Amino acid sequence: MKFDRIFARTCILALGILIIKDASSQCSTANNIGQEDCDNINTITTAVPFLLISPDSRAGGMGDAGVAVSPDANALHWNPSKIAFMEEEFEITMSYSPWLRNLVPDMNLAYLSFVKKLKNDKSAYGGSLRYFSLGDITFTDINGSVIRNFKPSEFALDLTYAAQLSDKISGGLSVRYVHSNLTGGVSVQGADSKPGQSVAVDVSMFYTNPELRLGDKDATFNFGLNISNVGAKMSYTETAETDFLPINLRLGPALTMDLDKYNKITFNVDFNKLLVPTPPVYYLDSTNQPILDPNTGNYVVASGRDPNVGVAAGMFGSFTDAPGRVTFDDNGAVQVESGSVFKEELREINIAGGFEYWYDNQFAFRGGYFYEHATKGNRKYFTLGAGVKYKKLGIDLSYLIATNQRNPLANTLRFSLKLSFDKLKKSSSDPDAG
Repeated sequence: MKFDRIFARTCILALGILIIKDASSQCSTANNIGQEDCDNINTITTAVPFLLISPDSRAGGMGDAGVAVSPDANALHWNPSKIAFMEEEFEITMSYSPWLRNLVPDMNLAYLSFVKKLKNDKSAYGGSLRYFSLGDITFTDINGSVIRNFKPSEFALDLTYAAQLSDKISGGLSVRYVHSNLTGGVSVQGADSKPGQSVAVDVSMFYTNPELRLGDKDATFNFGLNISNVGAKMSYTETAETDFLPINLRLGPALTMDLDKYNKITFNVDFNKLLVPTPPVYYLDSTNQPILDPNTGNYVVASGRDPNVGVAAGMFGSFTDAPGRVTFDDNGAVQVESGSVFKEELREINIAGGFEYWYDNQFAFRGGYFYEHATKGNRKYFTLGAGVKYKKLGIDLSYLIATNQRNPLANTLRFSLKLSFDKLKKSSSDPDAG
């Protein structure tokens, strides 16, 4: 691996972005990770993972799941196609969350989004700005002397359009510009760093059926799908090999039941899978270092696939490229445990789900759970949330409760503010006005 690639990745790790995916540091019985899992940790890392952080408190209170719940302006993150079915003419949301406060005191995520319905009432457009601040960082040289102080940050700017394709189905497309400035141009051993930049798209669909009956109760069934962050790879140096964006497949259902005139409850589940290459297992030399192929300049893969592929090949190959449980015999031959490849592919699917209860469309209570396998990051936590809505104003809070020790996500608090405006009434000059 070239030094500039090591440097770029080291910058990301040093700034704490990938801490939430570092399960290897949690290998202990205290965190309910068995020795077999500790021996087979194979987490998937990407550039700009902040794009996957849940930005709003509503979904944050439901286990970080929101691909199929009723639409609002935060749908630009979860499933942009939902905004075609929004009831309000215009909505704006603002969210703020301190992030990884158990590790870094001044890291935070801010999110601003808006949605506007078009006059045909069957389509909408919107935009959002996500800003991730990593606090104050002091860069030092090999001798420990201070080079400079810097405040690394990242942001993503989105534009979205969605339209109803029928009375129950909509489709959406988002275009995203991503900018990641982690180093401020610091040069190390001749490797000049630069901000990473990329352009990506989200492609999504949404199905809703508000005409169901469950016994004597009215119900609504929704289903959503969103493939997000499909875009060019990102580099942090002029000569570095590039890293994948966190291309992600998210899908799942939601069911809402009207219990009576004042009470309703929603249950939802999201399934997530990163559509990027899984790190393979390489052949090792006598010093346990990966063997480099002099012809290609890449390490020789023993099981799995070479991750140095294009975006399309990485996406489609992500369903079958897990190396599985690999051992080497005394002659150096590779042994892959039967069924372990398929098992690892299943482990790459994260599951999130929860519920939302509303009283009189004014007071909400939420709960949820997020599960990620121990070998793929080991994020496991409960969430709680609450919301209140008064006329055009809505306020939501959520709180994260980690289920394992020393979890850097523990005690994460999110705050969201929402302003909604009903559809404009027809003017008295309108000949169709009543």
